[in-house]
Amino acid sequence: MTSTQLYLRLLSYVKPYWRIFAASLLAMVVAASTEPMLPALLKPMLDGAFVKKDDTLIRLIPILILLIFLVRGIATFISTYTISWVGNKVVMDLREEMFRKLLTLPTRYYDDHASGNLISKLTFDVTQVTAAATNVVTVCIRDSIIVLGLLGWLFYLNWKLTLLGLVVAPVIVLIIKAISGRLRTSSRAAQQAMGDITQVIEEGVAAHKVVKLFGGQQYESQRFGEQVNWLRRHTMKQAAAAAANVPIVQMVAAVALSGVIYMATEQSRADETTVGGFLSFVAAMLMLISPLKRLTGVSEHLQRGLAASESVFALLDTAGEADTGQIEIARAAGALCFEQVSLSYQPDEQAETNNIWALHDINLEIAAGQTVALVGASGSGKSTLANLVPRFYIPSSGRITLDGQDLSELTLASLRANISLVSQEIVLFNDTVAANIIYGQSREVTEAEIIAAATAAHAMEFIQEMAQGLNTLVGERGVRMSGGQRQRIAIARAILKNAPILILDEATSALDSESERHVQAALETLMQGRTTLVIAHRLSTIEKADRIVVLHRGRIVETGTHQTLLAKKGTYAQLYSAQLHFADLAPSTSQSLRAASNADLDEG
Repeated sequence: MTSTQLYLRLLSYVKPYWRIFAASLLAMVVAASTEPMLPALLKPMLDGAFVKKDDTLIRLIPILILLIFLVRGIATFISTYTISWVGNKVVMDLREEMFRKLLTLPTRYYDDHASGNLISKLTFDVTQVTAAATNVVTVCIRDSIIVLGLLGWLFYLNWKLTLLGLVVAPVIVLIIKAISGRLRTSSRAAQQAMGDITQVIEEGVAAHKVVKLFGGQQYESQRFGEQVNWLRRHTMKQAAAAAANVPIVQMVAAVALSGVIYMATEQSRADETTVGGFLSFVAAMLMLISPLKRLTGVSEHLQRGLAASESVFALLDTAGEADTGQIEIARAAGALCFEQVSLSYQPDEQAETNNIWALHDINLEIAAGQTVALVGASGSGKSTLANLVPRFYIPSSGRITLDGQDLSELTLASLRANISLVSQEIVLFNDTVAANIIYGQSREVTEAEIIAAATAAHAMEFIQEMAQGLNTLVGERGVRMSGGQRQRIAIARAILKNAPILILDEATSALDSESERHVQAALETLMQGRTTLVIAHRLSTIEKADRIVVLHRGRIVETGTHQTLLAKKGTYAQLYSAQLHFADLAPSTSQSLRAASNADLDEG
């Protein structure tokens, strides 16, 4: 996209506020129009009031000066306030549109992009756009009018000298063009560096316990220092280009001004101009320097804004999740069927060549209301298979049906309305317990329904002990709750949703035995009458499943009940035996450690 296309697209966000923007432009025109009036007053003031001693001009000129500054002050206030209002509205609109886009982006996009860089786009890049959308317009319109007005007055006074001064204009244009390219490049690099800084900060804050426990403070400080230094270097490149721009242009203008003043004094010596005319000409020439300086300096803000616009529009132009389905289903029965489903995170031809498949040729039928456990070693494809059901990923080949309907033919909203998820990594929002339980509900939910869901999830017993009960704030990511409590809040959310399909992704892992007992009881309540996909590493938790599907390197290698798979003495039996062996070793290992510790204490 060219700079012109970028800028026109950026200005399209100003269009909804064109009335306010037009008022700002009008105020700018009025304020700018007063600028040439000041040097224009010099000629009659000097020639009439000082030389000819005209009483009328002596009384009139001070009044005119006051009126000029009064009009300029009012117009400047209106233009500054309104353009700032428009600029902030544009930033707000862009942020809202970017956030809406983030909510619709496919899961693969988040897999490929660091969250810190995405946050930086909304917090940093979009603010750089303001300067290009509004401030640059202000400078260009206001100062262009000032320059044209002053040039008009200069031509009126002495067209020969004015033409002499304009000889340097092409030189100035070439200087600005050369420096603008450098500014754009360094601005892009600075925005990328800012995203990397945000990423380091986010990781350091989120993982502060790991950082402290493993002594990673120095490493994190070094990472942060390196990223900050990169930003400083790119910022200094911008500063160098911007700092060189103005003095170079001013020097070229000064050369022209010096020539003009010399020629003007020669004309004055030959009585070709009056004292008032000469001073008015020189004053107008000097007054040209400030608007010219701002016009040449605007390139810095423009290039920075255009570089930010590239980043912002790149996000906005990213294709969202494919929602091509036309069929809206009500409550599904829950029968799922995987027909020769394969999935690769690489292009299909590379997957075929390198034989790299996350899932390969999966054929699986799950009856409505059936509980199916997915087991296998890490990386075998359990979570990937489950993630295909809500269409977080799209199969590379094959198809998945729900009650006989191809998932690709269903609308995402109606499909996902029929699915609930409880995973190991529980997502709670920094809101009340009640708000987390009713999250996403499009209908009015009564307190009785919330309590019923929380009770079924074995959560009311600890909610009642909280000072504010259901209105207690859970903190960021539920930090004020234990792991088991967070799990039960998530289960209460799933119970309230009452979806016919349930996905349990390691829902009881990393919990102590007491918490697991409560969570397991809540899950049994939740699973009743629902089609359930259970992903579990601890095989003891899925012995009651209607069917167990064993995956290995993306392929189904065994299916059956717990007892039949043990009798086969295949992959599942080996996994189960290994876990039992580890469980038997764990108590003896713990006893050995305690014995060694006691022996050390006795020796001490």
